[in-house]
Amino acid sequence: MEEIIIPSEKLHRFVVQVFEHVGFSVDHATESADALLDADLRGIDSHGVARLSGYLRLLESGRANAKPNIYITRETPSTANIDADLALGLVSGTYAMQVAIQKAKNVGTSWVTVHNSNHFGIAAHHAMKALPHDMIGIAMTNASPLVAPAGSKQRMLGTNPMCFAFPAHNQNPVVVDTATSAAANGKLEIAQRKNKSVPKGWVQTADGENTTDANALKNKGSLLPLGSFEELGYHKGYALGAVVDIFSGVLGGANFGPFVPPFVSFLPVLPNAPGKGIGHIFGVIRVDAFQELDDYYKNMDLWIETFKKSTPINIEKPVLIPGEPEHNNAEYRMLYGIPLHKLVYDDLVEIGEKYDIEGIRKE
Repeated sequence: MEEIIIPSEKLHRFVVQVFEHVGFSVDHATESADALLDADLRGIDSHGVARLSGYLRLLESGRANAKPNIYITRETPSTANIDADLALGLVSGTYAMQVAIQKAKNVGTSWVTVHNSNHFGIAAHHAMKALPHDMIGIAMTNASPLVAPAGSKQRMLGTNPMCFAFPAHNQNPVVVDTATSAAANGKLEIAQRKNKSVPKGWVQTADGENTTDANALKNKGSLLPLGSFEELGYHKGYALGAVVDIFSGVLGGANFGPFVPPFVSFLPVLPNAPGKGIGHIFGVIRVDAFQELDDYYKNMDLWIETFKKSTPINIEKPVLIPGEPEHNNAEYRMLYGIPLHKLVYDDLVEIGEKYDIEGIRKE
């Protein structure tokens, strides 16, 4: 199906205007647009502007708050727990990383949890905020339950991504941003829009049978943990997803497991949930708390160069470091624009018409 190319600046400006229209402050609108455009620039199209209408529906339904009073509920010199007041995670994540970075500047390392929040976009957007400060950034979040534990056919965990961002000097940073499921739900949504099947090992039916049907989730199926099958170690993906859920939900007072609120506004929130909203956790490590910056950067660049020189299986496909494909996508799309699937583009045009905002329609 046709793709429409939109310059990133134009798309960013449009998203800022949309968020301002629904009541966001200029700062919060800009932070939210930054997060969505970061995803699209890096090629994570499932978490970019394709999510905008979903966020708007959360706001319209009262599940998200356009004017949150975000505040710290508990803290030590190196830790904090934040109540997001139902902010979008695009906003509360930015706030939490600012707190984490400042605390790490003061004492070397920090951990900040967030509860009563919503979907926070791509984890890399938040973790990478530490990089300009000569710091390592960590970001994790739980999510609405779509993933079955190893050996189960019941949805219990979210895709629960984790990101670790390591600064480098003469090389691009190493950015490990991965879901703990075999595939993120957004990839199924992309396949649905393109009317394509998905690889075996991504999803199972409601009866626990493996399937390539991209619509399996709509028919009460579930995503599979990283590893996909017992013989390939799917208990490890399940364990990693559990770790993210406990850190993001249990530790900070958010909901966890099957109690995490659904992203879509039309599904009800479970009654008597044990926590508040979706949960995130952010970590920041000041490199010079462990060694001289020059020594770290010399060895970090050497690590990257060493791995990039490893012998490829296919000479036409050199070995890349984690985060390199996304970095390359961002450089290309900054120059040549962001490709939007026709259905996503039409959705944005409809939003613009609804709020009388110009600038997205391509004449």
